[in-house]
Amino acid sequence: MATYTPPLRDMQFVMHELLDAPAQLKRLPRHSDIDAETMNAVLEEGGKFAAEVLFPINRSGDEEGCTLDKASGEVAAPAGFKAAYAKFVEGGWAALSCDPAYGGQGLPLIVNQCFYEMMNSANQAWTMYPGLTHGAYECLHAHGTPEQKQTYLPRLTSGHWTGTMCLTEPHCGTDLGMLRTKAEPQADGQYRITGQKIFISSGEHDLAENIVHLVLARLPDAPQGSKGISLFVVPKFLPNADGTLGARNGIRCGALEHKMGIHGNATCQMNLDGALGTLVGEPHRGLAAMFVMMNAARLGVGNQSLGLMEVAYQNAVAYARDRLQMRSLSGPKAPDKPADPIIVHPDVRKMLLTTRAYAEGARAMSMYIALLIDRELSTDDDDERRECADQVALLTPIAKAFTTDNAWLATSHCMQVYGGHGYVREWGMEQYVRDARINMIYEGTNTIQSLDLLGRKVLGDNGKKLKAFGAQIAEFVDEYGTDEAMQEFVNPLADLGDKVTKLTTELGMKAFGNPDEVGAAAVDYLRVVGHLVLAWFWARMAQIALQKAGSGDPFYVAKLATARFYFAKLLPETAGLIRSARTGVAPLMAMEEALF
Repeated sequence: MATYTPPLRDMQFVMHELLDAPAQLKRLPRHSDIDAETMNAVLEEGGKFAAEVLFPINRSGDEEGCTLDKASGEVAAPAGFKAAYAKFVEGGWAALSCDPAYGGQGLPLIVNQCFYEMMNSANQAWTMYPGLTHGAYECLHAHGTPEQKQTYLPRLTSGHWTGTMCLTEPHCGTDLGMLRTKAEPQADGQYRITGQKIFISSGEHDLAENIVHLVLARLPDAPQGSKGISLFVVPKFLPNADGTLGARNGIRCGALEHKMGIHGNATCQMNLDGALGTLVGEPHRGLAAMFVMMNAARLGVGNQSLGLMEVAYQNAVAYARDRLQMRSLSGPKAPDKPADPIIVHPDVRKMLLTTRAYAEGARAMSMYIALLIDRELSTDDDDERRECADQVALLTPIAKAFTTDNAWLATSHCMQVYGGHGYVREWGMEQYVRDARINMIYEGTNTIQSLDLLGRKVLGDNGKKLKAFGAQIAEFVDEYGTDEAMQEFVNPLADLGDKVTKLTTELGMKAFGNPDEVGAAAVDYLRVVGHLVLAWFWARMAQIALQKAGSGDPFYVAKLATARFYFAKLLPETAGLIRSARTGVAPLMAMEEALF
């Protein structure tokens, strides 16, 4: 049976020692009263909720799945999910980082991010219900009318209502410019919305009394393509003026998708038949408004994969310590036993350390991005706000794609540690692999994230965002470049930074002649830049661990060993990726379509 222990020590290391988050937050008016003790206490209690309430219903939720009553269109979540959600609301967890003006607690997003990591480790399928709600809250908080905010935000903040985003349609996936859902204006200022949406996570369930759908649709006069999309808020039950629930709206679940993983989350086909909705933001500008929620979801998906890596690693390590198989090649390590524990074998250790290095690196990146968002939303300095926003824009596709790619590899490694036992349901490992696979696909496939990074975020501004991020790396290299103990980290970091600069310039020049060069190189490029980002964090963490290694605390010894493993065994992947990116589009397009 699987187990889970919240990684509070590593979260505290990143928050306080690596990022010095409390000091950064204290200088912001919104968080002037925050302190390390409060942040630690919240996460300790959050870890208990994840481990004691959510984790015990993870496997049962996967086995049971969701149930649709086709006559009513109502969906029941697996047993225990509704009771767990009631405890989530009762504990005030939904309001953790929400605006106090709408009943929120106003805590920093970095705290909320850590809490969600733990919930994702414990039960990703369940966590998607409140996770999407938080995204809907952020979208309406940024773009909703005063009336919409007053109606929806207090109830989304409390968790009494949940939220979704309804984008995809049967004939189009990521290409939202093709969507056909129609919105007809009504005399009272509302709209009648008709169409079908698919792959709607948390689209229908029995956890909350109302579900607030954010729906993309076209007005009658809409131009073709993505510039003709508007955004509407379409509730399951129409709210009365006093906030109580009124009539059932014309949006219903027509079917549940039968999926490889995340069985405990209701992935729905939603049918809109003249459903009433109100416009969010400006007409034909819905995609820009929805990007608030989409970007939050992309960071959330990266966090989901981080959570899965952590829980898979914990269980694989425990198994590797206990499972006896063969003898060490260098001689018995447990001579009193019939065989050695498999953790003595080099390749088992490689699989475990790969997972640990990617998980702890992703945690540092995830928390760093959350702190950037905290600063962006709270600072009074316009320059700081722009700098933070630029870094978040650059890092979002990396946090989504690089982390989810790594989690697919890492959870598969952890299943492999179990041998045949990993392939059967009893041990719980195969669920993590199945759940991890969706994270590479939804909220924009990882190829889309790669195109976004190279095409929009890097080449789109002539490398301005990337150069600004690179300046931080250069500053670190300058500071520790003469420190003998840091050479094994600083030198490869500096070398990769130079190679990324050259590769970016080369790809930019090629793209002028043939835009397909971007498509050919983008996936390799994102992975190279992802390693650059993680190498920066691992070098910084190694520097702290070197300082503290003499304390005798095994935490720092392990951190330093993991950093060395990352630089020795994982970072060299970039050499092959750079070579692949440089081969260009020709090998991909040379073969005639008929020959495929």
